[in-house]
Amino acid sequence: MKESKKLGLGSGVAVCMGLIVATSCLVSLGQGAGLSGKGFVLPLIIVAVLNSFIALSFSELHSMMPNAEGGLGQYMLVGLGPWASIVSNLSAYVLVSFFALSVELSMCGIVLNGVFPMIPAPVFSIGIIVALFIVNLLGVDIFAKVQNITVALLIGSMSVLGILALLRLGTNASIPPSAMEVAPMRSFGDLISLSALAFWLFIGVEFVVPFSKNLKNPKRNVLLSMIIALAVLVVVQSILGAGMTNYVPLSQLQSSDMPHVLFAETMFGKAGGIWMTIVTVLASVSTVNTILPATGSILKGMADEKMAPSVFARVNKKNVPYGGMVLILVIVVGMIASGYVNSSGLINMLLAGSCFWLASYILTHLNVLVLRKRYPNATRNKKLMLGGIPQILGIVGNIYMIWNIAPDMNDKLLIFKLFFVLFAILAAGAFIWVGAVRKSKPFKPAQIDLYNISAETL
Repeated sequence: MKESKKLGLGSGVAVCMGLIVATSCLVSLGQGAGLSGKGFVLPLIIVAVLNSFIALSFSELHSMMPNAEGGLGQYMLVGLGPWASIVSNLSAYVLVSFFALSVELSMCGIVLNGVFPMIPAPVFSIGIIVALFIVNLLGVDIFAKVQNITVALLIGSMSVLGILALLRLGTNASIPPSAMEVAPMRSFGDLISLSALAFWLFIGVEFVVPFSKNLKNPKRNVLLSMIIALAVLVVVQSILGAGMTNYVPLSQLQSSDMPHVLFAETMFGKAGGIWMTIVTVLASVSTVNTILPATGSILKGMADEKMAPSVFARVNKKNVPYGGMVLILVIVVGMIASGYVNSSGLINMLLAGSCFWLASYILTHLNVLVLRKRYPNATRNKKLMLGGIPQILGIVGNIYMIWNIAPDMNDKLLIFKLFFVLFAILAAGAFIWVGAVRKSKPFKPAQIDLYNISAETL
């Protein structure tokens, strides 16, 4: 079997950005700017710092277990045992993917339908995921080319739009400074509370881990890819978000379902709408092109450890684990075709799933601290340990994000109810699987030397 070409640092950064820059994130950016004006830059910076802490934790786990191709699932297996591994992996990286991709592709289809009204929106949505499914079956080399080109065009377009808007260089008139609305949320406390909204603009940077075996010098490039991606994104999104407020009244940014499209059309007219349509398509392609292969690798890692059905461990001639990709494709296409993505309850399901993602981050930080105690001499960059402060701050910050998952208390309670119902189902299923199929104790961790780790003393 021909070995795939190793990916460079640029490809690693593109993978990190792939999930983050989604259409839903452009919507959140516009709405956040509408709520706090240019002050939204502060929560963006705070969340970028918090997510750099999760980058440090994932980097340390990767250094200790470089052969754990499944990422979080195998890290959790060694630290907290199979039950935590199954629950955290399925909830954060599989369940959420169903809802996230369905919403992402649905939004993209709606935008494209606005340009080509003769073609139904679901046709665009399903066409994109089917095309990218085929692309990813061809192997990591093709995946990387698509990802690099897509992210370069996407970040380039966002940067140019943001700079032109910030400098008021649109073809249409900008809002005079004297006529700008006062942001409804501008106190320091208000801005801090918007960190929960800003979090969705940086989530998923760790998706580079399942691709680590394909990276050149992964010991360095896994962490470097995550940090560079976060740094670039906080700058680009800050500029674009601030630029939006120069052309669209804050009240309109808050209330619009597609504030990024409204901004582009206000700034450049019809040409701006077409430009933002292209950006929306690029964002969807980038997101789908990241989640499909990453989910395949994650489920393969679980199947290899008998924490998921063996079908997910199968690979094709290009060494692509396709089982997880097929699962995502079938469910997402089914949700789009059924119209479920347009239901009012989907957003609450998505936010409930996002609570799982935040919970998985908390468990990841905790896992790092547990493994430091259990394997003090395992391979890790001791200069980046920093006394556990990043992990502690990360845990506190992520708990805060969960509590502020929605501004309205009734919505928050509904989301928490969904969260606990889904958790109960996953928890019960994981207990049954661990006992009946894996035939092991639910909280007994695996030995770290299963992954051929070099350490002074284990």
